[in-house]
Parts: sequence; structure tokens; C-alpha cells
Amino acid sequence: MLKPLRQGLPPLDPAAASDAASCALPARYEAVGEARRFTRKTLEQWDAGERFDDICLVVSELVTNALRHAVPATACRAEAHQPPVRLHLMRWSERLVCAVRDPSHESPVPRDSDDFSAESGRGLFLVDSFADSWGWHPLAGALEGKVVWAMFRLHTAG
Repeated sequence: MLKPLRQGLPPLDPAAASDAASCALPARYEAVGEARRFTRKTLEQWDAGERFDDICLVVSELVTNALRHAVPATACRAEAHQPPVRLHLMRWSERLVCAVRDPSHESPVPRDSDDFSAESGRGLFLVDSFADSWGWHPLAGALEGKVVWAMFRLHTAG
């Protein structure tokens, strides 16, 4: 159903982004709503809202997956020092990348399911359907975990 995930970075240089914003998210499910509000506010400031619905859905799925599958149960006690999940938004003139960092080393794995009425298990299928491309990569150096990213093409005034 889904193409295999590729390890690596989005096909854009993060240092060349025209705009970037990020927010730390606590280890609780209310953080999904916080991520959507942050995304809406950021896209409005960047005047990049034409794909808001797609981007917001993907951000919700990536944050939910991070909270559900990548955050250890002990994270709630330790989050005062460093929140376990972080959302990054980066914009270039014709592209936007949303990336969610989490503490897990486990690769994201799409579930095989023919039950499209199920209430869970379709997150990566939705990411694959609404983003123009996506992938993940492990963090290096002092940072632990991984980043799962999704890229969106933006329309340019023309």
C-alpha cells in the first residue's frame, strides 16, 4: 500500500529556509490541539495557508504518532527538563516541511489494514495521501530519537 520509507532528510537545505518556527509539545494528547493552533498561527503569519487543511491533518497525525508510539511512559515526569516532542515548520518559496522530533529510535511503520472504518492505525496512510513526500531519519550527536517529516508544495504568486 505505502512505498517504503526512506531514511534521510527532506530534499531541501534547512539552512536556506526563508522562514522557520518550532514549538515544544508536552507528553499529553492535548498537545495535538496545541500543534494545530501553532501551525495555523504560523501559516497565517507566513501567508502560506492555501494548504492549511492538508498540513494541519498531517501535523496532527505526526504528533499523535509521536505521542502514542514514541514517548516513553516516564516522559511525563521528565518533561520539565526537555519536552519529549518538538514540532518544526520550515518554509521555502515553494515548499513547506513539517517535522516532528521524538525520543524513539524505532522507525515509523505503516500498519497493513483493510479496515478503513477503524478509528486508529491509518496515520501514516493519511500522511502519505496528503503530503507530497515524507520520510524519517534518526538524530545524530547529542540528540536522541528521530525526526519524521512531511513536505508540501506551495503555490507561488505568479
